[in-house]
Amino acid sequence: MASLFRAYSSALTRRPYLVQSATALTLFGAGDVIAQQVIEKKGKNHDLARTVRLGFYGGVLFAPPITKWFQFLGRLKFASPTRAVVYRTWLDQALMAPLAVGWFFAWQALLEGEGVSTAVDRMESAYVPTLLRNWGVFVPAQVLNFAVVPPQLRFAFIGVVSLFWNTYLSAVNAAQQQTLPELVDNMVRPSF
Repeated sequence: MASLFRAYSSALTRRPYLVQSATALTLFGAGDVIAQQVIEKKGKNHDLARTVRLGFYGGVLFAPPITKWFQFLGRLKFASPTRAVVYRTWLDQALMAPLAVGWFFAWQALLEGEGVSTAVDRMESAYVPTLLRNWGVFVPAQVLNFAVVPPQLRFAFIGVVSLFWNTYLSAVNAAQQQTLPELVDNMVRPSF
């Protein structure tokens, strides 16, 4: 296991965009599989296209800009390690998190073949609650990340935390696709 970790760490240093894109593709796809199988209990009715969309989003649309963002944060110099952790976390959660949440809902609507109006509707209904929950998860995770994780592994660390976050995002995005009558029907009708 240690040799696998060393190989992964080395690959992250040599080819950060490729490795982090593959990591994000895997973790976003896995998050959707968990959402569909564990939370939504879809079983054999698994929506493979949805899993592919989430994986594509993670590997192609999310990982490259976030990789660049972490590289930028890593280059910033601060007077003390404590200030570095505080300011990097603040920058990440005050600037990048609001953009990333909006980016997610907008791209999911577009990848599903919906128009801009659907993306706006999803943003109006899910953006603020999702961003608030994001801060509850990622502020502590980023403090830990910037305090103790080596720079080349920061994306991977957040990726593991994100596996659970992606499960949540997938479930929230799927819920946004249902109409109000479907949501009410699913809440009222017990499933046996």
